[in-house]
Amino acid sequence: MKKWMIVLLAMIIVMPLSSDLYAASKKKKKKGTATATLPAPKKVSPYEKLLKGKNVETSKSDFITLHKVGSKLYFEIPLKYMEREILLASTVTNVTSPEFCDIGYKANNPLHLKFTKRDSSIFLRYVSTGVTTDNLQKAMNNVYGDPILYAYDVKAYNPDSTAVVIDMTTLFTTNVKDLSFFADAMMGGMVKISSSFKKEASYLDEIKAFDDNLSVKTVMSYGVSLSVMGMMKLMDDYPFTATVTRSILLLPEDKMIPRISDSRVGIFNSTKTRLSITKEDEIGNYSVAHRWRLEPKDVEAYKRGELVEPVKQIVFYVDDAFPELWKEPIRQAVTTWNAAFEKIGFKNVMVAKDFPKDDPDFDPDNLKYSCIRYVANSTANAMGPSWTDPTTGEIINASVLVYGNIIQLINNWRFVQTAQLDPSVRGKKLPDDVVKASLIYVVAHEVGHCLGFMHNMASSAAFPVDSLRSASFTQKYGTTPCIMDYARFNYVAQPGDKGVKLTPPNLGVYDEFLIKWNYQYIPGTRDEWEEQPIVEQWVDEHAGDPIYRYGRQQIQSRYDPSAIEEDLGDDPMKASEYGVKNLKYILSNLQGWIKDDPDYSHRQALYGQIMTQYYRYLKNVMYNIGGIYLTEVKEGTPGKRYEAVPKARQKASMAWVLKQFKSMDWLNNAELKAHFPLSVDGSAIVRSRVAGDIQGLIGNVILSSHVASSPYSINEFMTDLYNGTWSNLLQGKALTEGDKILQNTMVDMVCASLNDGGTKKSASPFGFVPSVDEIVAYGLDESGLISRFADQFRAVDEEYGRGYVASNMVADQFGTPGYGWQRTVATTAIDDSKAYLQDMAVKSRNLLRSKIGGMSGNAKVHYQALLIKLNNALKDKL
Repeated sequence: MKKWMIVLLAMIIVMPLSSDLYAASKKKKKKGTATATLPAPKKVSPYEKLLKGKNVETSKSDFITLHKVGSKLYFEIPLKYMEREILLASTVTNVTSPEFCDIGYKANNPLHLKFTKRDSSIFLRYVSTGVTTDNLQKAMNNVYGDPILYAYDVKAYNPDSTAVVIDMTTLFTTNVKDLSFFADAMMGGMVKISSSFKKEASYLDEIKAFDDNLSVKTVMSYGVSLSVMGMMKLMDDYPFTATVTRSILLLPEDKMIPRISDSRVGIFNSTKTRLSITKEDEIGNYSVAHRWRLEPKDVEAYKRGELVEPVKQIVFYVDDAFPELWKEPIRQAVTTWNAAFEKIGFKNVMVAKDFPKDDPDFDPDNLKYSCIRYVANSTANAMGPSWTDPTTGEIINASVLVYGNIIQLINNWRFVQTAQLDPSVRGKKLPDDVVKASLIYVVAHEVGHCLGFMHNMASSAAFPVDSLRSASFTQKYGTTPCIMDYARFNYVAQPGDKGVKLTPPNLGVYDEFLIKWNYQYIPGTRDEWEEQPIVEQWVDEHAGDPIYRYGRQQIQSRYDPSAIEEDLGDDPMKASEYGVKNLKYILSNLQGWIKDDPDYSHRQALYGQIMTQYYRYLKNVMYNIGGIYLTEVKEGTPGKRYEAVPKARQKASMAWVLKQFKSMDWLNNAELKAHFPLSVDGSAIVRSRVAGDIQGLIGNVILSSHVASSPYSINEFMTDLYNGTWSNLLQGKALTEGDKILQNTMVDMVCASLNDGGTKKSASPFGFVPSVDEIVAYGLDESGLISRFADQFRAVDEEYGRGYVASNMVADQFGTPGYGWQRTVATTAIDDSKAYLQDMAVKSRNLLRSKIGGMSGNAKVHYQALLIKLNNALKDKL
């Protein structure tokens, strides 16, 4: 039978049977109980599966909603915020030890970022803002894109598909370098911090989300080691735990108009490159000033000259951890700047508020809030960093950190600089009114940094020295035109000067100018380039006026004697002469003025401060020797870019320093020293520092004489040094301790010039680079690390040459040429000092040979040793 016939027959047989079975089942159901249809199982969405359950903590907002699921952290990001610019910052909230970082401080600049979406991936990108253009946008986009920092898989969409969920755990719970809160190294790598992150001892903590920001706290643990030069280990695997707050702030889409910087004005700035073919025939650099966005609520009233409030005030929150006595002067330090803002048409700009007590939204470590924080450690300092929108320079956040030992610093300043005239500062504890007034000055200075203002170290040089002894002058102007200088207190005023103001002004003339230049609202301008000629003209109007001169801080090289820290007046020699007289008076009364000091520890600390202050007076004058005045000058306006200190002033300064060098035995107060621990005389310590600094003068004398029309030449400098060193022998006078130290130093210096081999350096090769003692005396290291480990760093300088530590200090540069720290000028091509040093060696040997025959006792032993050293160095050379 055919196969198809068999299949057909089978179908005919089966079909009636199937129909009967179906009919039977229908009849059976009618006779029995009705059965309900079971619903299909509900499908669980990836969103619910990921974020529903008992172990989920959610902080919801219109911006980014945070979900903490066990040890995981998820961001729920609305798609409308893709491509929006944000700042991500890391702030230390609390620590187990204050050695490595400061609470309330952001060790790194906030990251300028944005989220972008492509298919099922979310990218976190850096936002590139360093290059701008007005007519080459396509070309710029081709080569200056936004690099991808991290990539994330989309884990889920929210129920209405308007937001994506991504896993951000790693960014907040691992040791991400960009969010580190302490550096791997400091001081140019000389101080190395090595840390081993302990992931098992770290965890997510509190999460908060708001409509324009969020914060995530993480507890992070490390083992930390600290070493100097890889040789001296200061700490090894020290256990350390910190709670760190990472905050994200949404930046406005409507950007502030930047303000183009002017290198003649001391304002922090950010450098940019401009691609353009219409303005200049080159790709050029420019910089934008750092400033808060300050716009009038009522523009028309502002134009009419009425005082108006800003659209957004500048608010600082004052830490509730401060001692009660400090809080009001700190608030006053903030609002004192309002007087300057009123002069440009704004009222109530600066606001100081206490930390809110019952506001769950407030977090002092969130990037949204600017705060004045109390850092409870032994550092005697304060600082005022700020952070900006890199696109425009708009200051988004700022902090003032006031360290626990700041009152000790104020106490030291007030005693050694004003105790000759002010009986109220002669005790162990300053009276409340002095503490308050001093805190206003210190904190107002730091608030100035938070407003974008740099140090202006030339400001105090605008005032004549003798004006600082005038009651009428000082009551009006204080000690300086600018509190952004390190002018401190009036050490020029003498006992008996009546009514003289001893403190800097709350605000000086130059401070008011800074507010005008950085914050004056200019209606009607379309962009920063239309504003530029207007603000530039404001500086032009004051060019050549010393009160409006900006002197940048000199860290790695110190050439300009008119732009240094801790000085007063336009004549360092006259000011220092007054200061030395006051120190002698203070020291002679130190024993009787200080009470309740049975172990003499307070007197000993003040004695050390007197030595340091005296060293500053000597250094202030030494900067004249080989000094060069440096001023930023625009073509067509008064002034010179650089100008050597006049020859007569350099010679007089050299004579003054050598005279002080030999006559500082007044420091050796035997009555006090008998109560101090075992130590050498104070004069020996200061002489040792100054003797080393004299060697460092050579490079500056070379450069200064090179640019001078009537130079103080290296030959004249060496001749003056020779005559000063051997004056007792040349004049037939007895040998003194001062003579011995100076002569030993000079002989070592000239002998080093005769060594062709690789001996240790006798002078820095970097120009007038400060020594460790200068760094400490002038507060050049704001971290305080060098002060704390001064002996170790002195050993480094001793090993590698004076100035080596300073030459390795990391110094930020701010924008266009003329900003940032003064850099070193190489003098190798014009350095002929070796010949003159060798000539001094020959002359010194000949002098000793001619005089030593008539000597005896200690003098003969001293000169004999020097002659042997010179003979050994000169052997077979002449």
